[in-house]
Amino acid sequence: MTVILRPLAPGDEDAAVRWAADPEFCAAADWTPGLSARAVRRHWHAIIAGGDPTFRRWGVTHGGGLVGYVDLAHLDGRSAELGIAIGDRALWGQGLARQACVQVLEIAWALGLAEVTALVHEPNDRSHALMRSLGLVEAGQVEPERYRGAVVPVRRYVIRRPD
Repeated sequence: MTVILRPLAPGDEDAAVRWAADPEFCAAADWTPGLSARAVRRHWHAIIAGGDPTFRRWGVTHGGGLVGYVDLAHLDGRSAELGIAIGDRALWGQGLARQACVQVLEIAWALGLAEVTALVHEPNDRSHALMRSLGLVEAGQVEPERYRGAVVPVRRYVIRRPD
């Protein structure tokens, strides 16, 4: 299964509207459940337009369609925070997120970043396994957050640019 990252484009908000209609996706991705299609479109239009130099999002494509996204957030020239979501639950567990993350880490190193971090909610076993498979190392905890209806610990992972 080949994954290709690409810049977001007008029309990608349609996929986000489909994902937002799935309560299980919303719970897993920490999206606000029950948002109207209009609210999701408005949010995604702003992301697609760009303009925030500290945030970059790429579409994750597979089989010619948009199946998710990967982010580098809090970009400061030295580091960034990795985020990933695969929108269609039928594609979960097939390695697409890992392929996308490998590609975005290559982008991070090409941008000259020294390190990339990721925050993972304690109960999210798949994301913990993904981070470890990418070579990220647990580096402590940050403030607990609400996730799937409960306040849970959040683990911080980090990977440094290979020399």
